[in-house]
Amino acid sequence: MFIGATTAVLVAMTLVLYRAFAGPTLFDRVLSANSFGTKIVLLIGLLGFLTDRPEFLDIALLYALVNFIGTIAILKFFRYRNMGLSSDEIASREDEG
Repeated sequence: MFIGATTAVLVAMTLVLYRAFAGPTLFDRVLSANSFGTKIVLLIGLLGFLTDRPEFLDIALLYALVNFIGTIAILKFFRYRNMGLSSDEIASREDEG
């Protein structure tokens, strides 16, 4: 049963990779990257269960957090084209203070 679940997750990962390469918009690609990360979390959890290693669940939770933060960072970058303040914003704040 769990081998079938692992196979289903691998097939879903393949479909998500197709969407990542064929996605017409940037947001389709970001969503597929996030979905791929979620499926990796599922795969890590399944492999931990199959090999009777519960510490894999800790790794899966950590990967889920990194996946979430990475998705937010990518969306912020493509919205503002910058991960932080621009040099003009830094200069204007220095002039004010």
